[in-house]
Amino acid sequence: MKRSIMVVEDDQPILDMMEILLRRLGYEPRLSSNGISALAEIKTNPPALILLDVMMMPINGWEFLDMLRADPVTKDLPVVLFTAHPSVEATVAELRDPKLGVLLKPVTFSELARALEQYLGKETATDR
Repeated sequence: MKRSIMVVEDDQPILDMMEILLRRLGYEPRLSSNGISALAEIKTNPPALILLDVMMMPINGWEFLDMLRADPVTKDLPVVLFTAHPSVEATVAELRDPKLGVLLKPVTFSELARALEQYLGKETATDR
């Protein structure tokens, strides 16, 4: 069974690109353009990792992360913030959350692969 990655991003072309990249890496992409609906889906079917846009509506990535971490079911899920703002890296470093990372847009195939390996381990994308 393939491990699922939830991509929460309000820009459809980026969602489409991430779907292609994740499939090529052997993961099962789950896509959401809305943080509120993504949170509801994650509670009932948690993914292996969440790729989360920071600047989106109706809730932004920071609000999404606060709600995710406040729920006992989802608080330990690894999250990689997906942003074009380099300043987010400093904020994440201050939080000292070992299950929180940053990928700067635009992301390359190899950068995405390294981030997933960092938070999910070196095994293949399929569960053992």
